[in-house]
Amino acid sequence: QVQLVESGGGLVQAGGSLRLSCAASGRTFSSNAMGWFRQAAGKEREFVAGITWSGGRLYYADSVKGRFTISRDNAKNTVYLQMNSLKPEDTAVYYCAADRRPLRVVVVTTVDDYDRWGQGTQVTVSS
Repeated sequence: QVQLVESGGGLVQAGGSLRLSCAASGRTFSSNAMGWFRQAAGKEREFVAGITWSGGRLYYADSVKGRFTISRDNAKNTVYLQMNSLKPEDTAVYYCAADRRPLRVVVVTTVDDYDRWGQGTQVTVSS
């Protein structure tokens, strides 16, 4: 069973950068695609970025494409989200999640495709 712990959130001015980390415990981390989601106050949780188990495929929401980069280090059981050129509308609680199906070769983007979630980390972007 994979357990996930996010870190790296905080308060940043518009145009700034943050790097989120998600540390995973459990021997199956390297077999699962991983995703980052976010949930702003009063809104539904939405997909941000995903990476396949091998790191060979990446996928981004249109709203973050070109600004955010997802990566993973399977030796360290960690997935990252580098966020640049942050905007106030990026303000949300960010969650990492593990794909429910091992060794999937594509990135899935719906909440129901992920069955293990971290506790979330707050990102606040001031204007």
